[in-house]
This record gives sequence, C-alpha cells and structure tokens, in this order.
Amino acid sequence: MDEEGWFSVTPEEIAIRHAGRCTGHEVVIDAFSGVGGNAIQFARKGCHVIAIDIDPAKVALAMNNAKVYGVEEYIDFIVGDFFALAPSLKGDIVFLSPPWGGPSYKDVQTFTLELLKPVDGYTLFKVAQAITPNIIMFLPRNINLEQVAELCRLSSPPLELEVELNHVQNYLKGVTLYFGSTVAAPPRFSIRM
Repeated sequence: MDEEGWFSVTPEEIAIRHAGRCTGHEVVIDAFSGVGGNAIQFARKGCHVIAIDIDPAKVALAMNNAKVYGVEEYIDFIVGDFFALAPSLKGDIVFLSPPWGGPSYKDVQTFTLELLKPVDGYTLFKVAQAITPNIIMFLPRNINLEQVAELCRLSSPPLELEVELNHVQNYLKGVTLYFGSTVAAPPRFSIRM
C-alpha cells in the first residue's frame, strides 16, 4: 500500500462485515476501490467484483493485493471515473466508500454529505441508485445522520435504511449505511422512511 492507502483503506474487520451482506448477490460494484480492501472481501465471499478507481497506481496496488489474497480471478479492475462509467454498469450491489477528504475529516464536528469527494453524497447516491437500489455506503463516524435519512426519500418508493456503527478495538471508526436488500432482518439500529 502507499501512504494514502494506509489511512483510506477500510479496516479488514469492517470490510468483512460489509462483504457478509453480499451473500446471494452475484455482482458487486466497488465504485472507489482504492487499494482493494473491500473488493477483496467481496470476492472472498464468492461475489464477482467490478473494482473501479480513477488512479492507475491504486488499481495496480489493488491488483497486487488481490493476488496476495488469491481472489484476482473474481475481480475486474477498471481504471476510470465511476461517474463516467455508471450509465453502462450493471450490478446487484453498489458499494460506495468515496474519499472523505483525508484524515482532516476528524476535525469537522459534523461531517455533511456535501463534504464527500468528488461529488456530494446526494449526487453520488442518485448515480448509484440508477444501477441498483441495493447500496452500501461507508462514511465517516461523524456523518450527519439527519442527512442520511434524507437519502431514503430520494427513491420511489422510499428505501429502508439500516445504520451500523463500526468499531475497531472499541473505537468508532465509521458508519455503514445499508439500503435495499442489504438491510438485515431485523436490523440492530435502523431508520425506516
């Protein structure tokens, strides 16, 4: 991994939880795959993964990491812009872990969907929803949960939402949002709209 990969990769135990929601789904689109942490865990669950990243160096690192884990045959790596590719993509689940702006996200008291990169969270969600209603979003621990609830109303009919607080060694690392068929039954903590 490169320096950015170390602070931006999803911790392995969280990536394993994300992948656990994908059983029974054939194709997972990892829209911002980075060095491949989540793509690898989806592939380990037997999913076919389309791993997209705009940075060719990150894709090369992700390909190497997939070989280390022995899952490279389950992942199609694409160097490209998710937004340009999205209209032609088909998949059962879209996984979104967009850039949070680096470690400085922790300095913001309440992280809003407008702070996500390269576009705001509302736009990102709409683009993913055009592919499938089954969406998993991994966001900063200080995300504005009121805004998260608004995402449900972007669909017709409104989607169910499950919010999972992700801890690593008793430290809140991030928040995962599950939409569509990725919602567990019964959810631990959920907002139904």
